[in-house]
This record gives sequence, C-alpha cells and structure tokens, in this order.
Amino acid sequence: MLGRMNGDPEARAGDEEEVLFDAELTPHRSLPPEGFVLLMGLIGLISFVAGVMFFVVGAWPVVGFLGLDLLLIYLAFRASYRSGRAYETLRLTRHDLTLKRVDSWGRAQRWQLPSTWLQVLIDDTPQRQSQLTLRSHGRSLVVGSFLTPEERVDLAKALRRALAKARCAPAPR
Repeated sequence: MLGRMNGDPEARAGDEEEVLFDAELTPHRSLPPEGFVLLMGLIGLISFVAGVMFFVVGAWPVVGFLGLDLLLIYLAFRASYRSGRAYETLRLTRHDLTLKRVDSWGRAQRWQLPSTWLQVLIDDTPQRQSQLTLRSHGRSLVVGSFLTPEERVDLAKALRRALAKARCAPAPR
C-alpha cells in the first residue's frame, strides 16, 4: 500500500537539495487490530463450546486439539502483523534516489542510485508476479514487492514523472 507519496517538489528543513519524490510503501493488512480481537474471541468461543460438547460425549482428547488450533491461528495472525511492520521509503532528489528498506524486525538497508542513469522497469501489463525494478550502473533493486500490481504500476508512473523533472531541473545556483 502506498502510505504517503509526494510527487510535488518540496524541500525539507535542513536539506540542501529539493525533494522531487517522497514515498513510503507499506504492506496492506485487511484486518485491523480490533477485528483481530473480535475474531479471536469468536473462534475461542466456538472452540470452547465445541470442546465442552466433545468432553460431554467422552471425546475429551479433542479438547486439546481445539486449544492447539486456537493457538496456531493466533500465532499465524501475529506473524502476519509482524510482517506488516516492514516498509520501504523512496526519496528522489535531482542527483540521486535513496531507497531505505526496513524489515519486520526493524533492520534497515539503504541504497543510493544516481538519478541521471536510473531506469524504472515494470511489465506493460503487470501480472501478479511482475516486479518493479530500479536499475542503474549494473545494479538492480526490486521495490514494493508487497504492493498489488496496480499499485506498482502507479508507483512506476509517478517515479518516472519525478525522474523526468529531476533530469530537466536546472542546476542550483
């Protein structure tokens, strides 16, 4: 999901160079935390009622498996929410594009690619497996792998427009 995207020129306080493009990319999570609590409560209630019924008819070992199912569902959702903490930021100035990628554990990686030679590559008719790739000087980086194909196309178009501005911008005096 495109968190924030700014295609208009802006200058940040303390920066010497004009920012032509600034975007934060975040994965989409369709279930908000309140929905997660409600869902887990509902699944817990269903598991409890089913567990009582199995216990009453003498199939008491099933109760443990129902509890295990509930625990595994909880752990799967927690893992999904953790992966949702990952994000990428793209920041384009006249001279370079900076990509910062932060994984779900908070580890950050940063790349700088000169904007003069930067290519933005994506399939013309994007498929689910299509990748948005930034290429410059023999280096390639895949960006926004967690975005939908349509979001990747929108990002590529906006980034190409900003790159065209960067290449046509007059040199600062």
